[in-house]
Amino acid sequence: MADGAAMFEVVKPGLSTTVQDLGRPGFYHLGLPISGAMDRFALIAANRLVGNPDGAAGLEAVFLGPSLKFAADAVVAVTGATMAPKLDGVEQPGWTAFAVSAGQELSFGTLKGGARIYIAIAGGIDVPEIKGSRSTYALGGLGGFEGRALQAGDQVKFAAASGSAKLGVTVPEELRRIPPASGTVLRTMPGLYWHRITEDSQGSFFEDTWKVAPEADRIGYRFKGGKSLDFVPREPPFGAGSDPSNIVDSCYPYGSIQVPGGTEPIVLHRDAVSGGGYFMVGTVISADMDLIGQLQPHQPVRFQSIDMEGALAARREEQSRLGRLAEFLGG
Repeated sequence: MADGAAMFEVVKPGLSTTVQDLGRPGFYHLGLPISGAMDRFALIAANRLVGNPDGAAGLEAVFLGPSLKFAADAVVAVTGATMAPKLDGVEQPGWTAFAVSAGQELSFGTLKGGARIYIAIAGGIDVPEIKGSRSTYALGGLGGFEGRALQAGDQVKFAAASGSAKLGVTVPEELRRIPPASGTVLRTMPGLYWHRITEDSQGSFFEDTWKVAPEADRIGYRFKGGKSLDFVPREPPFGAGSDPSNIVDSCYPYGSIQVPGGTEPIVLHRDAVSGGGYFMVGTVISADMDLIGQLQPHQPVRFQSIDMEGALAARREEQSRLGRLAEFLGG
């Protein structure tokens, strides 16, 4: 590692540690997903703490944090899941900007809540932009650091700081949003294929408590434990399969809930495909998608029906939370 260079070396990669920003919208119709941070608010908060623009590239790690050795002085903030950052083994506060000196190693304690941490460095991670974003789409080998998760020995550059960091300032807990272990509500708008399931199944979908399955990643979160859905009898249309959950291929909105075979719902997330042949029971509203990125396996979840008016009100509330964050940080 070059002494004094604005970079860090990956000593331990953690679990699925990738470069992410706010994503690359505008290419979904070409099959290229949005990608970007699973918990957008957490990344934005980290960036604002170190003086970066909201969309600067940082690191996202899930369940297990990396160990990074810095070759140059830096300012860092760690937000998202409760996983204490440490400098040379000395614990640092989360949701707070702190200084790192050249030669120091940033590591992390054990996970105590949530699922994903976000590491912002003043100046932002310096990797090439691809279609307007530095986000990693690992399934397609695109973006980020060589299109993949970080590995031990990687040397990752960061740019020169351009803003004013809020050293020592801590984002108050009331502005953070980590799902409680006791249960999470995901507000959902019934979709175009809602009529494909019976009235009893429409009721049970929202009444049942589901649990996050182990198959939960950037592509989608699977849920189990609720009643299987019963379908209204039909004559399968040309192009759809014989399974009642099949449809003629259709576009999948970000946050849409497909239920293959009517058994286990899957909420499609940042790296999901843009279309396919499974029906969608509804769509989780954008205001609650960050919460999904912080869910751990086996945590209980309920889906709650909401209409367009309620969804727009929830989106305004999320925008208000960003506004309150800006006021707290002084602009």
